[in-house]
Amino acid sequence: MARRNQPYPVTPDGRYFVVRGRLWRTTNPALAEDVRQSLVLDLMTARRAVRAALHDGGAGLARARAAVDTAKIALGERGSVWWSDGAPDLNRHMARNTPYADWFERLER
Repeated sequence: MARRNQPYPVTPDGRYFVVRGRLWRTTNPALAEDVRQSLVLDLMTARRAVRAALHDGGAGLARARAAVDTAKIALGERGSVWWSDGAPDLNRHMARNTPYADWFERLER
């Protein structure tokens, strides 16, 4: 299942993309495009705030990181999973240690 402009491989079920062998949860595909775009803008603003806080000696860092977390939860990339079939959340697991291992191995060939 391909995602918009995704430069990384996406698992066949569309739940994760893989970076350096690690699974990262994708955005909830049920989000309306305008909602998704708004949340992505919020996320980018929050990430810039984290960078600015780090540059400024850490003032406001906790608030900026909380804003990143809030945006990622709203996007479905953190927090409760967005799928409903009872499958566990494998976010941040190494693909080779998950049920996606065979799929991932075929990618590397």
